[in-house]
Amino acid sequence: MSNTDTLIELAKARRTIYKLGKNSPVPDSKIEEVVNAAIQHIPSSFNTQSTRLVVLLHAEHERLWEIVIDTFMQLVQSGAVPETTWKNQTLPKLQGMKNGVGTILFYEDPAHIKPFSEKFATYKEHFQPWAEHSNAMHQYFLWTALESLGFGANLQHYNPLIDAPVAKQWDIPSEWRLIAQLVFGSPEGGPGEKTQKPIEERVKIFGKL
Repeated sequence: MSNTDTLIELAKARRTIYKLGKNSPVPDSKIEEVVNAAIQHIPSSFNTQSTRLVVLLHAEHERLWEIVIDTFMQLVQSGAVPETTWKNQTLPKLQGMKNGVGTILFYEDPAHIKPFSEKFATYKEHFQPWAEHSNAMHQYFLWTALESLGFGANLQHYNPLIDAPVAKQWDIPSEWRLIAQLVFGSPEGGPGEKTQKPIEERVKIFGKL
């Protein structure tokens, strides 16, 4: 199989898995290796290198999801989240996240974007979305890499609800912007059904021989 075929197969295999367990298929050092590869080799516009990654494993991972649960319990108590929704939907989902092996937090550091937006005024308004494009590439690379190692994973967005307590817990600079959370663990269930819109409606090719 060619490298291209392998890449396509990995893209096909990367799916959202919610039912996760704590049976890691690889040592923690391998997770660290792929995270370091992402931060070193994923491109960024103007080479801003503004993405920041925080990896929480095992007990630290569990602590993260305890923080998320505590945050939502406060919302339930204030009436912002209905108690029935909390008990029947939100809490079981969050407990499922906690059952995993780890979570990667994806951040952006504005300090590394601002100088470029000032230097290249024509593109000033574009540097933040460009940075988020790069951040998304880190997310996709790591999601696919973790899948290739035998993990299941799902991508979550509990920011900005959890930003402050998470920053406090792990001494993360308050100016960093939390973008997403990639939860991973041993796959204890399969992905859901996925329907595809017709390729012809989504791709246009001109000049093909």
